[in-house]
Amino acid sequence: MTTEKYWVVVASKDHASRGVQGGFIQANHGKAGPLKRIRPQDWVIIYSPKETFAGDTKLQAFTAIGQAVDDQVYAVSMTSHFHPFRRNVHFYPCQDAPIVPLVDDLEFITNKKSWGFPFRFGFFEIKEEDFTRIRSTLLPK
Repeated sequence: MTTEKYWVVVASKDHASRGVQGGFIQANHGKAGPLKRIRPQDWVIIYSPKETFAGDTKLQAFTAIGQAVDDQVYAVSMTSHFHPFRRNVHFYPCQDAPIVPLVDDLEFITNKKSWGFPFRFGFFEIKEEDFTRIRSTLLPK
């Protein structure tokens, strides 16, 4: 039996890309609480509803996948008033995976017509079966 957990973080593609390049994630506008729930070796998948944080161009795809590497949750100073918390993650090379073809097969999406609802929370746990489905579309074959 695996002890790993599986998490989804919602972030625009441009923010996800910064995290992948820097080897970290932020969740829920930099809050520490969600990140403290992640343990070393837990898996994280990033879902990007949009291309850019400030833009309106929809993406609706999973855009990154990785594993937490340690227990560290730490703050960084981005501006004098914004000190978000981050968590170190080892990301794997992947391709974007549009969500629409997966909606019917994902258990965490209970209302298939309003499939975007779970993502409104910004951070949530999914079951291993859903993680495996998403991972198979993200990682190159």
